[in-house]
Amino acid sequence: MAPASELDRRGFLAAAAGAATWLLAPGRARAKGVPEAALPLLESSPFVYISPLRKDGSESTCHGEVWFGWLDDSVVINTRRGTWKTVALRDRGLDRARIWVGDHGAWKTGLVGGGRNEAFRSAPSFDARARFETDRAVLDRLLALYETKYEGGFGRWREDMRTGFYSGQRVLIRYEPT
Repeated sequence: MAPASELDRRGFLAAAAGAATWLLAPGRARAKGVPEAALPLLESSPFVYISPLRKDGSESTCHGEVWFGWLDDSVVINTRRGTWKTVALRDRGLDRARIWVGDHGAWKTGLVGGGRNEAFRSAPSFDARARFETDRAVLDRLLALYETKYEGGFGRWREDMRTGFYSGQRVLIRYEPT
């Protein structure tokens, strides 16, 4: 049997290796450009609020809350091809976005006159570069994440998201923090 000091050293090294594995695990928030306050929210929040940025850097008027996955240090969403986020990226070349992380309720309040809930603005935010994601393996990972993250409401969307991606009716957008 090894001396106590050797056992302590090996125990410390094993613990350190375990901590490093946890910190560097796939999906573990560690991206540059993401505020520290956003990191735990990227793994636990049901929503992000995304606004494409115009060429001059100002926000567009769309800030809707969306389901998302935090995959490979990026926010990934599955959305219909006609949404503003898709049109902004595909047709307008607006490949930059601002993202707020947290659950602040619906952005559109349904009030007469087009009321807007701006509470999301108090959430941690960061800017990102947007691009279309075409890797089917990423779709599979995102849907598997949605299975656990949105277990109550995901069942009715699963096939629409999968078949829509394959038919071109839905797209994946990856937002990489800058």
